[in-house]
Order: sequence, then C-alpha cells, then structure tokens
Amino acid sequence: MPLAPPLRLLTRALACASLILTGLVLPAQVTTAAAATCGTADIAQGKTATASSTESASFPASNAVDGNTGTRWSSAFSDPQWLEVDLGSSQSICQVTLQWETAYGKAFQIQTSTDNSAWTTIYSTTTSTGGTQTLPVTGTGRYIRMYGTARGTQYGYSLWEFQVYATGGTTGTGCTGQSNTPNFGPNVYVFDPSMSSSSIQTTLNNVFSTQKLNQFGTQRYALLFKPGTYSAEANIGYYTSIQGLGQNPDDVTINGDVTVDAFDGTGNATQNFWRSAENLAINPSAGSDRWAVAQAGPFRRVDVHGGLELYPASYGYASGGYIADTKVSGQVSSVSQQQWYSADSNFGSWSGSVWNMVFSGVTGAPAQSFPSPPMTTLATTPTARDVPYLYVDSAGNYHVFLPSLRTNASGASWAGGSTPGTSLPMSQFFVATPSDTAAQINAALAQGCNLFFTPGVYTINQTLNVTNPNTVVLGVGFPTLIPANGVNTMQVADVDGVRIDGLLFDAGTTNSSALLTVGTAGSTASHASNPISVQDTFFRIGGDIAGKATNSLVVNANSTLVDDIWAWRADHGNSGTTGWTVNTAAHGLVVNGANVLATGLFVEHYQNYDVQWNGNGGETIFFQNEMPYDPPNQAAWMNGSSDGYAAYEVAPGVTSHTAYGLGSYCYFNVNPSVVADHAFETPTGSGIHLHDLLTVSLGGVGVIEHVVNSTGGATPSNTTPVDVTSYP
Repeated sequence: MPLAPPLRLLTRALACASLILTGLVLPAQVTTAAAATCGTADIAQGKTATASSTESASFPASNAVDGNTGTRWSSAFSDPQWLEVDLGSSQSICQVTLQWETAYGKAFQIQTSTDNSAWTTIYSTTTSTGGTQTLPVTGTGRYIRMYGTARGTQYGYSLWEFQVYATGGTTGTGCTGQSNTPNFGPNVYVFDPSMSSSSIQTTLNNVFSTQKLNQFGTQRYALLFKPGTYSAEANIGYYTSIQGLGQNPDDVTINGDVTVDAFDGTGNATQNFWRSAENLAINPSAGSDRWAVAQAGPFRRVDVHGGLELYPASYGYASGGYIADTKVSGQVSSVSQQQWYSADSNFGSWSGSVWNMVFSGVTGAPAQSFPSPPMTTLATTPTARDVPYLYVDSAGNYHVFLPSLRTNASGASWAGGSTPGTSLPMSQFFVATPSDTAAQINAALAQGCNLFFTPGVYTINQTLNVTNPNTVVLGVGFPTLIPANGVNTMQVADVDGVRIDGLLFDAGTTNSSALLTVGTAGSTASHASNPISVQDTFFRIGGDIAGKATNSLVVNANSTLVDDIWAWRADHGNSGTTGWTVNTAAHGLVVNGANVLATGLFVEHYQNYDVQWNGNGGETIFFQNEMPYDPPNQAAWMNGSSDGYAAYEVAPGVTSHTAYGLGSYCYFNVNPSVVADHAFETPTGSGIHLHDLLTVSLGGVGVIEHVVNSTGGATPSNTTPVDVTSYP
C-alpha cells in the first residue's frame, strides 16, 4: 500500500506544540532562573537514559533523548514511573522541556542528583494537562529525571523528547576558535594562477575519471579557483562542484570549457544529477559551453562569453535543469531538454522547447506563448536571494558572501556591478568534515557558529538543531547527510534569516519522519523581510542505500524561499535499494507555512502526494514531476476512491495559491495498467490561480486521466502533452 503520512504521530507531536502546561514552581527558582542566561543546546540529547519500565521494546528510554520527535519512551501502565538521564558531568540546569505524547503525566516532579541516589526536587506539578511543557528551573546535578506519580490517562507515561538546558554552556553568543584560513580537507582542491596549467588539468582529469560514472558512490569533490585567469578543460562528473573564489564571477576566468555531456555512453543526459558550476566566467573554446544536465545540476552566477548548450552533443534526451543569476552573451539552446527553469539572468537569446520551459526575471527570454511553443515567461521573480558563496580576499582570508534579498528581481544581481550584500569571515563558521559527530556540530551551532560542510558522507545520529537567527549552513562538493536510527536529520527553528545551501539529504535505512524541517508547526511569525531560504538542496530516498523517510522537506515557517530543490524517491540504483516496499516515502515537500515561494521545484516518484501544500498565499514558479514508476497494481496506489495520488495537491482548506509552469509525467513500468486520475488537485476558489499545466505519459506506459481535478483529457500513448493554460 502507498505510504500515508503518520497522522497519529504527527498530529500529536505538532498539535501540542502550542500548549504550555501549568505547574507549581518554587518562587525562588523562578527568580533565579530569570536572572540566568540559559544555553540553547539540549545537553540531554544522545546521553544515556534509563527508565523504571517500558511499555515494550519498541519504546525504550533512549527514544526520549534521540532528538527525534517521531520516536518516544513509554512506560508500563502504573504509578509511579520515572525517566532518568545521565548528563555525564555535573551541570547547572536552567530549563527542562517535556514533549508529551497523548499518554502524559498529570502529577510529576523534575529531580536532580549528584550521585544517582539522593534526589532534589526542582519542579513539581499536580495539574499538568499534556502537550509540550517548557520549564524554567534551577538545579545542579549529573543526573536528572522526570518522576511521575499520577498518570493523565489509563495508559503509561510517554515522552517524545526530554530536553535539558544548562547555564554556563553554549548560549549562541558567538563563534570562537575557528580560522579565517581553514583546512577544507583532502577532497577540496584550491587552484591559483601560479600553478601550471598542466598540473591543474591533471587534477581535473583525475577527479573526472573518478566521478564520470560514479552515480551512487561515496566520493565527493569541490574544485575551487582563486581569482585569476586559467586555461582548462573541466569535465564535471557526479558529486562535483566547480566554483570561483572571487567576489564576482569575472574575478575567475576559465579559457576553455566547463562541460557536462552524456558521459555514460548512452547518448542521453537524463541521469546527469548532482553536479554544479558557480561564480566564474567561461570563454568557451568553440564559442559555446555545454551543460547537459538533469535534476540537481545548478548553474549559478556564471558569465558565459558565448553560447550555452543545454543538450548532449549526441542530441539525445536531457531532462531538466536550473540556471540563475547568470549572464550568457550568446544564445542559450535547449534543443532536446524536456523542461528547464531559468531565473534572474541575462541571455542574448533563447532557442528550443519541448514540454515545459519557464523563465522569471530573465532578460532575453522568449515571450509568453504556452502551449505552442510551451514557454512560460514572467517579467520578474517576486522574491529572490542568491545563494551564499565562498570567496577569498587578497590577504588569503576566506569569507562567505551573503547576497541581499531582492523583490521583483530581473537580471543577474551582479549585472550592474558587485552583488549587494554582506560578508561573514570564515572564523564565524565551523568547518565540518565527515569525521565530526552530530554532537560536535550541534555544539558549534549552539555556540553561535555557522556551518560549512566539506565534501563527504556524514552519519547524523542526532538531529542537527539550527536555532540561531541568520545562521548560514553551506556545503560544497555535495556533502551528504544520512540519518542513523530514524532521527530527523535537521530542524530549523522558527527564526529569521537562516540560509541552507548546497546539501544532499539522503534517507537512512530506518525510517525518518522528515529529513529537513523548517520552522515550527502552527507558527504565526512573519519572516517576510528576512526569510529562511533552502537553495540548491537535494533529497534522496533510496538508490545508494535502501533509504526510508516519510517526508523529505517540511516547511512550517512563513515566507520561506524554496529555490532549486530536487526531492527524489529513487527509481533506480544499487541492487536492493529501490522498490515499492523498499525505499518508502510519502511526500517530497509539505508546505504548512503561509506565503511560501518555490522557484525551481523538482519532486519525483513519491508514494502519496509528491507535493502537499497546506498553507495560504503560496506560489510556485516551475514544477517538474514524475509519478512513482513502481505501483505494483492499482489497489496498492489508491487515494480513497481516486486512482492514485496527484503529484501536486493544494489542500482543500487553502483559499489562495498561485502557480506557473507545472509538468507531471507518468511511466508505470512495473504495471502499465495503473492509472492516475489527475496530476494536480486543488480547490477552485477565487484566490486559486494555476497557469500553464501539462501531463505526459512517457511512451504511453500508463495513463493520467486528467490534468487538474476533472479538467484536461487523458494522456495519449505517443508521449504527447495534454495542456491546460489556466485553471480554474
């Protein structure tokens, strides 16, 4: 059966987030706690936890300190019961947060001990009503416990999370101990103009040889060029970033080519994933550069002095890509590209169209003409902010530049001079390597550090908590984060200005409820003037390992910018890593926040709604989707009485939503008799506006009966689109 969202678990955890329990706190404790500065790191997370009992082996004490709000400790159905954490050393405790499941404690104490024998009560209540309880307390001890004396239900005591915070620890007041000239590790190659062209070319060739066909390998690389001029031919394979280290693209010039082609011998480029080019200028050797990619292949902040070819030299198929903040003096030619999104750029001209070409804020873009030819063109991008990027100054010190927010953006941010924005020195970044633990990374975040992930594969055994506003989380070389034991990989607090860029979130073999969650469910805070952004960030379920995650990206924060994401439930990969019951995943993107903008949205093969949009005021510019290939039969993929799930659902309660350039395709190769009733599902109120939608059956393998709701005909068998120009 297709995976449905874990409604029982999710609604309990989220609905209770706004409930603050009442209790009896000693007056002296309140006064003392208010005077102290409390840290922001959960010092109980990952520590040893024990309990008086467990309901079963499925609900151990460790679940309450694993950083995962989808797992819980549950006790036997009797009183009294306790949950205890060994903090490892004596701590000055200033706050405790209890996230109760439905089975909560009505009467309980929070107690501390220095010897795990004599206990001191620092909080007591007899009137708790369940939910999430944040308690300011004062106490000292190595051991801390929740001691329950009366249950609120007929069941036991059950905690999603037992969180503890200390004074004198990390408070987010500043990042210390880092360097402006960090060691980026062995998989980051930094070139400078003093190096010989032959030595640079040898390194480029060696990296490409390793990555040319390495679609599901673990190697990761970044190729960084200091300001200057180079002669080079750079073929870019899997998990490879090529970037200039100037403050503007023309600070680094490559006389030669930065090339992606059909390297695998198939003649097509439909699997050219996970590679990027950024922040440099190219003088192509033959007048045009070639960047024939599929998903997860961003081309950003590049100045092409000539043309740009987005198709393989063989003229074989290519399947989607993304350009932003770029100048191409000549013609951009798409030819066999099936779909493409271009934003905030300057083109000499554009040639080519297949199914779904979308432009926003691009000078030189073709005029609006969907569906014949299928061009969707917006004069501006409503809100845009280019990605943070690494650069080096003349003294050899590294910085990260933070481009400013733009409204009604058109053209490259640097077209008239330097990109507006601010800089952060690298001394304000914790430079992470795969040998660093999640606990070390969390400690740096809590201290107030930004994060810079170097290339590699990271095992994340506790949720990475991004709690400070304006935190930058930046990766180069496709650093890949894999959760262990079903934890949620990363949680961003409901704060202003967090920027996430350049990461690959890969699902672990134990199901996670979400890989990345942005903001707090139910929040009403506005972030319009300084939004959270998730950019060039990719999600994978299966393919390399038999990964599982209910949701890939959950956006709760209002006004979030989702810019160039590919959420992919793998349809192919290493043996044993894909299949209807193997790499299970319900949703690629769930949007609960209001006024969220998605620009460049690629979501494929999930088993429920690929995109589920629950917040008002949302907007999408470009959506590319393939439905799951592998429903074994129709009964396994039903949404109530409806055949299959829509690729993109605007929830029934939504009253305002706008979208442009939406394409969804089917290829039910496991059972071609499978049918999807419709690709897009939406209410029909006056605030709903969908423009330029299409469906395609690839090779006629399966059928989509309608485009949106009951509008639009069934997909024909000859790979011809069915178009709807406006709905409702």
